Amino acid sequence: MNTNNENSPFGEVIYSYTRSQAVADGVQVELTKTAQEAGIRFPVFLTRAVYDAYVTVPPGVSCQDEAGRLWDLMTMTRLPSSAAAPVVTVLPVALYVRNDNRAPRLVRLIATCGALDIDDPQPAITLMMLGED
Repeated sequence: MNTNNENSPFGEVIYSYTRSQAVADGVQVELTKTAQEAGIRFPVFLTRAVYDAYVTVPPGVSCQDEAGRLWDLMTMTRLPSSAAAPVVTVLPVALYVRNDNRAPRLVRLIATCGALDIDDPQPAITLMMLGED
C-alpha cells in the first residue's frame, strides 16, 4: 500500500483517462443537446463504436439520415430509463437499425449511468455496445 495517500485504500492514482479526454480524442461522442430535446435530463455520450455503427449512415443506404437515426437512438434510450428504478445504473437499450437496403435488424446496446467525469460526480449516461466498458 502506498503511504503517500492515507485516505485511499488503493494508494496513489497511477493513470487516469477522463471523459473529457475521451471526447477530445474522439473515443466518445457527446450528444447532450439532442438527448435533452428527446427528454433525457442527464448528459449523454455514445462510444465511437455505437456512433459509427448506428448513427453514421453507411454509404449507399437509402432513406436514412444521421439526425433520424440519432433521434431513434435517443428515444429508445429515454423509454427504458424513464421506467427504471432510481438505483438502476445499467439498462438494456434495443432498437431496429437499417445499415443496408434490406429490412432493419434488432440492435442491443447498454446504457450505463455514472459520474460525468473523474472530477464531476453529476450523473451522465453512456451508450455502448455489449461487451464494451
